[in-house]
Amino acid sequence: MTGPQRIVCLTEEPTETLYALGEQHRIVGISGFTVRPAIARKEKPKVSAFTSARIGEILGLEPDFVIGFSDIQSEIAAELIKQGVEVWISNHRSVEGILDYIRRLGALVGAGDKANAYADELQHGLERIERDSATLARRPRVYFEEWDEPPITGIRWVAELIRIAGGDDVFPERSVESLAKHRILADAGEVVRRAPDIILGSWCGKKFRPEKVAARPGWQAIPAVRDGELHEIKSPLILQPGPAALTDGVREIAKIIQAWSLRQHPL
Repeated sequence: MTGPQRIVCLTEEPTETLYALGEQHRIVGISGFTVRPAIARKEKPKVSAFTSARIGEILGLEPDFVIGFSDIQSEIAAELIKQGVEVWISNHRSVEGILDYIRRLGALVGAGDKANAYADELQHGLERIERDSATLARRPRVYFEEWDEPPITGIRWVAELIRIAGGDDVFPERSVESLAKHRILADAGEVVRRAPDIILGSWCGKKFRPEKVAARPGWQAIPAVRDGELHEIKSPLILQPGPAALTDGVREIAKIIQAWSLRQHPL
């Protein structure tokens, strides 16, 4: 058997990917935020959050490879590297990046062929959704909110999935900013001016409250608020840059957009 044999996953997407590839036997520890697949929470010890980790417990698992995500986990990575652990921190932020991540992760564990086939399958699924969305009578303008206080707009892969599902993100210029602090709306009135037809909320780690959004000063003028088009996308489906976003996440967005289109243009 090739590749690392004792992997700790500091975020959900490597766990979900390795399970999808049938390589879950390599995983010895996971993030406490992992919800996909559900069986991982039952089988694997939870040793990290997102910005913190129990370094001693991780070292006790004797990992030969640790996988994390983004600059936010740089301190965890640095501490493990100082202890002689091999660490891979990915930093992908786009749909293409997610697909490439799956291919690279597969290659790293000696499952390159399976990973390529899986990534191709995910790509074909996105292409089918994009073909279906091309039949919409009109593309809705969509505001995606990642957090409410302060309002934070959607990241790049979210904006791209909205486009694939048939909509147009109203803050495309912000979606390219990889750091959340650069996607904070200093003036929430900008959402009113951009007049989204649909509002999608995915408040990381807490329930989306459409009634609170609708009650914001001046937001009654927004078409989405006027028409009651405020919808929650559960954060595990869309805010992890892994398989979930490219499957259940984008399908949920497409379902909302298709329903909106039918209400706007009944058959």
